[in-house]
Formats: sequence, C-alpha cells, structure tokens
Amino acid sequence: MMTGADTEPDQFPGAPHPRAQTALFGLEAAEHEFLDAYRSGRLHHAWLIGGPQGIGKATFAYRAARFLLSHPDPASEAVRRATSLAVDPAAGVAAKVAALSHPDLAVLRRAPAGEKKAASTIIPVDAVRRALALFSSTAGNDGYRICIVDSVEDLNVSSANALLKVIEEPPPRALFLLVAHAPGRTLPTIRSRCRRLLLRRLPVAEVENAVRSLPAPFGDAEAAVLARAAELANGSVRAALGLMDAHTIALVERVRALLQGLPAADPAQVHALAEEMTGREAETDFNVLLSTTHDWIAELIHNRAGEGPAKLARFVEVWDNIARAARETQILNLDRRPLVLTLFGELADAARRARAA
Repeated sequence: MMTGADTEPDQFPGAPHPRAQTALFGLEAAEHEFLDAYRSGRLHHAWLIGGPQGIGKATFAYRAARFLLSHPDPASEAVRRATSLAVDPAAGVAAKVAALSHPDLAVLRRAPAGEKKAASTIIPVDAVRRALALFSSTAGNDGYRICIVDSVEDLNVSSANALLKVIEEPPPRALFLLVAHAPGRTLPTIRSRCRRLLLRRLPVAEVENAVRSLPAPFGDAEAAVLARAAELANGSVRAALGLMDAHTIALVERVRALLQGLPAADPAQVHALAEEMTGREAETDFNVLLSTTHDWIAELIHNRAGEGPAKLARFVEVWDNIARAARETQILNLDRRPLVLTLFGELADAARRARAA
C-alpha cells in the first residue's frame, strides 16, 4: 500500500492515481458525448471537465487522452466501432500515460514532494511554460498533442494567463482537457473558449462499484461499512474512500445532524465538537468536518435552488469565508475551536435569514 509520503498531491492516499485507473464508473453519458464529438471530426480543442471532487474527472481526462493517443484517426474503424473510451490496459500507450512518459502528453498539476521540497500548493507559471514548450515540441506529429490540467483551481493568475494564451491560439491537432471542481469560478476568458462537459455526482451503487474495483484495503472493505460510506459520500468516490472507518462515519453523521438542526443546533454539542478539533491529532477530523459542511451546503443550495438567490446567497458567502479562514488556520497552525464556533454561528445566521426572506 502506498504511504502518505509516496502519495502525489492529486491522488488519494493508498488508491491508484487517476492516470493508472483504467476503469470508469457512472460517466457513460460523458464518454458518449466526447466520443461522438471525436468521431464527427470536429473535436473542440479545449474541454472544461467540471463537477464535484472525487467523481472521476481526472480519471476521465486520462482515459480520453489514452483513447486519442491510441487512435489518432477519428475516421478509423476502431473509433467508429468503439462504444467507450476504454483502451487495453496492457497497451504501450496506457503504460506511457501512467508513467507520464508519452511524448504527446503534457500534464499540469501541483508538483509532488521531493527529497528537500514539500509538495507545491499551486501550479506556477514556470511549470505552465515548461509543459507548453514540451507540448509544442511535438509539432509535425500526425496525432493529437494533449495537455491535461488537474486542476484549474490550482493555477494562479500568472499561470492561468500563460495557459490562456495557448488556448486562444492553439497549435494544430492540440487538445486541452481542463479539470475543474468549480467550473463557474474558472477564469471567464478560459471558460469562454472551452466546451463544457459537466459530470454529475455518481449514484450510490456506482460509488460502491468504484470502491470495490480498487485494491485493498478499500476493495475488500466490510459490506456494511462500504454501503454507509457510499451513502454519505454524496456521489464522490474520493469522499467514500475517506469514510471507510466507523469513527469517520460517526463524525460525519454527528456533524450533519448539527447542521440539519440549524438555526437551533444544540450549543453544548457545538462547543463539544469544537473542543475535539484541537491538537495535531485532530487534523484529519477537522478536514472531515469541513468537507461534510461543504457537501451539506452544496446539497442545500441544489435542493432549494428554486427559492432564489436571496435565500441562499448567505450560505455561499459563509462557506467562502470559512474556507479562507480554514486555510489560514492550517497554514499558521492556529486554534481551530474559534473557527468551528464561527462556522456554526454564521450558518445559523444564514438559516435564520433564509427563513425570513
């Protein structure tokens, strides 16, 4: 099993990296849309692959790249007969993509940790320039040259603008696959030049199937634990992987119960929860609390979208403020208790305003 030190920034610890994952679950409609576009001979040069974290966006991007690199002619018999973007895992292209050694594939992502360096937190402009230099060096090849960006949220202003320049005037036979967890917040000038492919949260059964396809300890998890994790994961395989133990499941259920009780959540229970978020050993639980709250807000906005922005805008504002404060808390190693209390206090205020609106 891969250790935390070996894990890459764009990978869940212990699970195969998306570029090495050849199976795809619950995204057949997206596959058919992309395949139809390729077969038409008019494949758009930039795709914004959007959707919640952990549903398979990066897996889809690498899968699409393998298919095009294996089948450079959209009019070929193999492409016309294809029913999915699957490629034989034993094929040379699959091995090269998994090793990031294919000459016609460039990947923009946060850099993994090195011997003397921590993993990067952004995709810097120098990385974009290096990748695009490699990208253009394949000119003259009859096949596609592909750049995967995982994810656009990790670009800073300079690196986003450097990427934009190439997307605005792409080289021939170029394809950009941009993974976006919040596509609506992508730089508008990039978004406007992309064809959007929005992926939906997976059904519970597909989350279970995806987890079962993974090696131990995930694939051989107890049926009851996996079923409950998939149910609580809100359509995200990544979230389900983080819920594969009884303690985490109990914490998620406890946080969700407090959130559902807003604006009248029990103050004593909120304070008790805040007290438990102190210390280095509680960092994982703190991240679970944040991700559970994010998912709860996303569900609330989706389920009540018809009520209009006046009732819901405050929830979005609260989450943006909390997410920013959480990053500062983690970077500066601050006490987490005030943040937890602020989180529930501001969400209670948002709930009261929504009722009054």
